[in-house]
Order: sequence, then C-alpha cells, then structure tokens
Amino acid sequence: MSKSWILTTSVLSLLSGGALAQTNESDESVFVVEGTRLEQRLDESATAITVLSADDLEALGFPFALDALATAPGVTINQNGGFGGVASVRIRGNGSDQTLVIIDGVPVGDASSVGGGFDFARLDTGQIERIEILRGAQSTLWGSEAIGGVISITTKDADDGLSAFSEYGSFNTIRGGASASGRGETGGWQINAVASSSDGISKADEDQGNTEEDGYRNHSLSGRFDQQFGRTKIIGSAIASSAETEFDGFDFNAPGFVADADERNETNELTVSLRAEVQQTENLEHTVTIGGSDIERSNFNAGAPAFAASGQRAVLRYQGNANLGERAKLAFGTEADFREAGDDSTSIVSVFALNELNILDNLTLTTGLRVDDHADFGSETTARVNAAWTLRTGITTRASFGQGFKAPSLFQQTFFCCGATGPAEGLKPERSEGFDAGVIFSAPRVSLDLGWFTQTTEDLIDFSFPVGAYFNVSEVETEGVEVALNADVLSWLDVQLSYAFIDAEGPNNTPLNRVPRHSGDALFVIDPVGPWSANILVRHNGEETDGANEVDAWTRVDVNAAYQINDTLEIYARIDNLFDAEYQQVLGYGTPDRSGTVGLRVSY
Repeated sequence: MSKSWILTTSVLSLLSGGALAQTNESDESVFVVEGTRLEQRLDESATAITVLSADDLEALGFPFALDALATAPGVTINQNGGFGGVASVRIRGNGSDQTLVIIDGVPVGDASSVGGGFDFARLDTGQIERIEILRGAQSTLWGSEAIGGVISITTKDADDGLSAFSEYGSFNTIRGGASASGRGETGGWQINAVASSSDGISKADEDQGNTEEDGYRNHSLSGRFDQQFGRTKIIGSAIASSAETEFDGFDFNAPGFVADADERNETNELTVSLRAEVQQTENLEHTVTIGGSDIERSNFNAGAPAFAASGQRAVLRYQGNANLGERAKLAFGTEADFREAGDDSTSIVSVFALNELNILDNLTLTTGLRVDDHADFGSETTARVNAAWTLRTGITTRASFGQGFKAPSLFQQTFFCCGATGPAEGLKPERSEGFDAGVIFSAPRVSLDLGWFTQTTEDLIDFSFPVGAYFNVSEVETEGVEVALNADVLSWLDVQLSYAFIDAEGPNNTPLNRVPRHSGDALFVIDPVGPWSANILVRHNGEETDGANEVDAWTRVDVNAAYQINDTLEIYARIDNLFDAEYQQVLGYGTPDRSGTVGLRVSY
C-alpha cells in the first residue's frame, strides 16, 4: 500500500524531518491539493484534508468509492441495502446534499433529486486516479452546497500501458475492467472500462423476513486526454455509466417502512470536462473550464414505469493564478453554474479571490472572499481565513474559519403535497459558519493529529408533512473532535487509527438523523519483503437515530490480501465482514453477511 493514505489522513501529517519544506514535485512526500483552488501543499492549506490515491484505493480493495471515503476521519456513510442502493456521505454530520462533489472540476450533484446531492452508490474505484476530501465549510472555494465540505475526484490520468482485472465473489458477483493509455512528447490519452453484476441481497433486511434478492448491474466508461500546444495545454475527460438496480418498496407496517417488492431503477450518468491552461508568463496562468453533468433516472414497479426524472448541470469557469513574488500568490476568477430539472431551471454567477501569504518560512496565511449571485435568492458573500504555523520540527498548529451556504434545490422550491395549495414561500438558503483547529505531532516513525471543530448552520431546510411543503429550521449546532494516529510499528507493519466524535443537534437539542456520535477505523497494513501484502480494516460506527428509532452500533472487519506473481501478474482476495456481523446502516435495510472475492490483475 502506498504511504500517501497513511500520511495524509490530516492536512499536516508529513511534518517530520522538514520533508514538506521541499518543493521537488518528484518527492512523493509533497502532496499538492487541487481542491483548495491555489494548488497548495498540505502544509500550507491549514484545511483538514484527506487524499486517497489510485494505489490506496486498489490496496483497500473496495469496488466502490463509498467505502473508501469512510476511511477519512469525520466521514460516515449510509446505504440502503448495498449493491446499488441509494448511498449518502456525511462530513462532520452534515447531510449528503451539503457536500459538494466534483469530478474533474465539474459539480455532479443531481439537480432533480430532493436535496440536489450526489448518490455514491455507483461510483466505481476502477476509474479514479485521486480523491481529495476537504472537511469543513468551503463555499468560498466552490460556492453553493459546500457547507460540510468538498469531495474532489479526478479520473484516471493518461499513462503509457495496458492493464486489466477480473474478479468473482459471493452473491454471484462478477466485476472486471480494462484500461489502455499512451503518452507522447506533447500529450497523452487514456480509456478505461469497468463492468459489474451481482445477484445481490434483499434490500429490505433478510433477518426481518425478506428473502427476495435484489440484483445490480453497472457498466462504466471513462476517457481522458491532454495535449500541449506551445504555452497552452488542453485537457479533456468524460465518464459515463449505465446501471440497473433492483430494490424493495414501501410498507407502512414494516421496520423502516420497507419490505420485499418488485421494484427496479435504471440510471444513466454522464460527466464531461474540457479545460484549457494558458501559461501567459512565468508568474501568470489562465485556466478556462467548460463542463457538465447529466443524470436520468427511471423507476419501474412490476415492470411498469412508475417514476422518471432527469437533471442537468453545466459550468463555465475562468480562473487566474498569479505568483506575487516569492512569498505570495493569488487565485481569482468567475464562474457560472446552470441547473435544470424537468421544466425548472436556475443559475448562479460567482466571482472569487484567494490569497496565500507566507508571512514567515514557517507561517502561511490564506484568505478568501466569494460572491455568489443566485437567480432566485439573490447575492451571498462567503469568506475564509486559514493559518498554518510550524512551531518547531515535528509540531505544527493549524486554524481555520470558513463560511458556507446552500441554496434550496429545485425540488425543494417547487414540491408540495398533502393538501398544500403551493410550495413554501420565503424559503431561505442554508448558511453556516465553522471553526477548525488542530495540532500535529510528528516523528520519523509516528504522527498524531488532534483536531477540534465547531459549526453553526442556520435555516436548515426540512420537510413538514402537516404543512405539505419545505421550511427552514432555526439552527443546527455541530461540534466534534478528530484524531488520527499513524505509526510504522515494524518494518513490515503500519498501523493507522482514526476516530471522530460528532455532536450534532438540531432545535431542542434533538440529535440529527443518521449521525453517529462515535466512529472510527483501525487499519493494519502488512507489507513484508517479498510478493505478499495485506491489510486488515476494522470499522466501527456508533449508535444513530433514524426518525423516532435507534439504529444499533456496529463493528465490521475486512481483510484484503495480494500476491505479486511477477512484474505483470497479481492475484488478490478479499473477505468482507469477516466475523459475519449483523447490522444495518439505514433502519430496515440489510447489509451483506460475510462474503469473499478472488481476482486477477494484469498490467503491462
């Protein structure tokens, strides 16, 4: 397993020996974060960030990005029964629709869904080069939806070679993929295909008398190219997927109101991005990005059409980056974000500026300001201030203040029912302010990151059945602690421990739904000299509320192992839920029992 996951569970986990003072891009210990807009090194940003590389994703062994994201401190997940079931990601207790997800710089939230968020059920790790998870309010960087954080995903980059993999596992699960790429003096290309199918499990928990298996099928294709023309570089990418998911239906008398039913969903997704980078001078660069995402969803009940929706988003962005001497740099720009769902549409036009100032060799201050002009809700201004200070070798402090906002989705603006005569009037955007502070202790073989955060969100949007429309909740308070310990215990054993305490409460001190107070992971990376390697992941998710009910805490153990036969051939195996824990992530929905997978990977 690459060291990047071990060393980037926090913004400054690599401070021992002054390694991050280097700027040589070939040094793997220097991580440049694109999600901060300034492409800062981790020691400069002062934001709580986790970086997952393609090697990390491969070593963890998860077929879907959903489970890999949960390895980051403060990140929890919920899925309706696995195998394509609706999946949400929460950062520090914030809802999935309060997390902005971008793929190759393009926002991919579903404009036709209830909250406008992204469903992680179908995103395959086989097409991902890198994931950056920025925790805390980031609207100054990326605008609406970034109340809880940002998940920035980069698809596979152009290299030079061929690779393929194939695997078979429990529940008659088959997954395989292949990629081809080429690299020349002035450019490169890459194409990647992944397909999977499974008989699945019952989405409604089998232990509650539901025996019908709900299958899953998915096909994904992605491509990327880059070409240099003098001072201009053109980069294009696209990722498309088509999925079919069987699921269960509503039953008022069943736990979680879900039981066996003959329901099926078909989803088609497409994201495209085209970017031009122009190096005008040594100290001034211009970037223009145009891109969009499209999602079409159709539900069927006993084979008959039951529901259909489509959502589109398009973005046009200009950003300039300027070096203002040796100790300062500036990012500035403007963008337009267009959203459409059915006959409804809206747009946001924004301007932003970010400044990084290296006040001292060991003190970096980052400030930013952004103005978003929403077509329906007017102007919103957000600001951020971050500081990172290395006190002495091995000890660094960080602190940040950030604001976030999320405009009501198109669905929330237009939906009403239950006797209401129209949608809610006077619905307001959600707004948040958050503080984040931490200290990192680092030594040659161990690092410890201790962090604290607090956030206040006003005008949280919720639905009222008596009223029949959406409304704003007065205030939500979130506070918590994140801890990450990374240790090279032996030459062949690395241990990574992460823990988060999240206290998220709404009005009248009511706990927020599906937010565990306690969550954490223990990852044991075994990499002895020789062809063998393995890791053991222990994941704990504390008790949660789900409406008026409680969902019990659970602990699961996963094991992943690989044997490198030669330079081109590797065999691997995975056991999920080793001790066959019985648990639910969402009330009424089941999770897979102990299951196994074996596979073969070839690369040239």
